[in-house]
Amino acid sequence: MSTAPDGLITTHPDGCPRCWWPGLDPIYVTYHDTEWGVPEDDSRALYEKLILDGFQAGLSWITILRRREGFRRAFAGFEPERVARFTEADVERLMGDAGIIRNRAKIRGAIAGAQAWLAIEEAGPGFSRFLWDFCDGRPIQTNPKTRADIATETEVSKKMGKALKQKGFTFVGPTIVHAFMQAVGMVNDHLVGCHRHAVCAALGERPRP
Repeated sequence: MSTAPDGLITTHPDGCPRCWWPGLDPIYVTYHDTEWGVPEDDSRALYEKLILDGFQAGLSWITILRRREGFRRAFAGFEPERVARFTEADVERLMGDAGIIRNRAKIRGAIAGAQAWLAIEEAGPGFSRFLWDFCDGRPIQTNPKTRADIATETEVSKKMGKALKQKGFTFVGPTIVHAFMQAVGMVNDHLVGCHRHAVCAALGERPRP
């Protein structure tokens, strides 16, 4: 990998210029190249990512990525209809599961979030539309050139986090919500020059369902 100051584009051995943050970790590089910044419209997938971002609080994202399959197994594939029915017995089961981050408040938050997700879906027009409406249905294109150009929270993430909290979600502060928005393509924060920047920008031009 070509050397570059932290927060800038780096060129990997495969010749691809990438954002600095995945380094050479193959799990992180694959996530950067295939998921991060891709607009996500599926309500279930959005619930999963929001909950995992909540579990990340105080930790690194790669820590969560390495346990993602464990989380999916433990949380019934992040099917909100199933998670919403979890009981205190399930909370205790999950507290004993070494395949996830064992934090009682975050576990209970995932259950509360599933119940809130169901309420939003039933009220219409659904969880995906509820979230995407905060950015008028299109990804926000920030065109950052360095790490210094990338915000950690915005007015939009503050508004979304406040609305999610009012609906019953927890661990939805503006920084967590902004990280979520970056991950699910509501914000395209790939650095200009990264091979994924233009790809995600083009994907953002698709009309939302």
